[in-house]
Amino acid sequence: MQTTEETQRIVRYQQHNGQVYYGILENGDIEQLTSDFTDIVNDDLNYDGTSVKYENVTILEPVEPSKLINFGWTYSEHAEETGGEADLDEPFLFFKPPSSMIADQETIMLPSKDLTTQVEMEGEVAIVIGKRGKDITEADALTHVFGYTIFNDVTARDLTQTDPQFTRGKGFDTFGPIGTYIVKGIDPTNLGIVTTLNGDVVQKGNTNQMSLSIPFLISWISQIMTLEPGDVLATGSPAGSRPMKAGDTVVVEVEQIGKLSNGVK
Repeated sequence: MQTTEETQRIVRYQQHNGQVYYGILENGDIEQLTSDFTDIVNDDLNYDGTSVKYENVTILEPVEPSKLINFGWTYSEHAEETGGEADLDEPFLFFKPPSSMIADQETIMLPSKDLTTQVEMEGEVAIVIGKRGKDITEADALTHVFGYTIFNDVTARDLTQTDPQFTRGKGFDTFGPIGTYIVKGIDPTNLGIVTTLNGDVVQKGNTNQMSLSIPFLISWISQIMTLEPGDVLATGSPAGSRPMKAGDTVVVEVEQIGKLSNGVK
C-alpha cells in the first residue's frame, strides 16, 4: 500500500542537554517541536526552528501510554505454534506494564535462569491512540488512531505455558521494545513484518494475515475500557517466535514504518 500525502514520522528524543522533545523526522533530520503529545495529536505543531541530526540525539520510546494493551493469537499460525487457539472470534487479551517499555537500541535484559529459561521475541505492529473513545464502532475505529509503530512482545514462553494468565511472562522490565517512531498516514491492513535474529529471518508475515481486523480490535477493547490518547495496542505476532540468548540482536522491520533493533543481555 502507498503512503498518503499526510504521512509523518514523529520521533521522541533527548538532546544532550537532557531536554526531551518531539520532532518530525524528514530525510534524516529532525525538525524540533515545542509541542507536547497532546498538541501533536491535535495537529498543533509548534516548530522552534531547530533542526538536529537523527544520529546526534538519544531516541526514546515514542509515547508514554497510560495502558499497554496486547492482543494475542490474532495470527492463526502463531496461535498454533504457541499452544493457543486459531481463528478466535475474540482476541486473547493481556497487558504489559509501561515499565516494560524500552526504546530502539536499548537492551533486552534476560531475567535470571531461576525465573525463566525460554525468552522469545514477537515482532508486531502497534497502534497509538490519538482520540479518547469508549464503545467505538468498527466504522469509526481508525478515526481514533494517531499512528502506528513497531513493538516486540518479548515473552518468557515457559511462564506463559504454565501460568493461568500472562502477566508474569510478559511483564518483566525491558520486555516491551517499542519504536523507533510513530508513523501517521499509512494503511495498516497490508504491512509486511520481518523479524531477524542475528541477521537470520525468523518471522515473516503481513497484517493482511490477521484473523481479526484492526478496526475490530479497537472497537472490541473500547467496549471494555476507555481508550486514551497515547495508549498503545499491540496487534499480535505472526508465526516464527524464537528463543533469544545473551549476545543476540533482534530486529523487527515493518513495511512503511521502519526498524526496531535491540540487543540481548
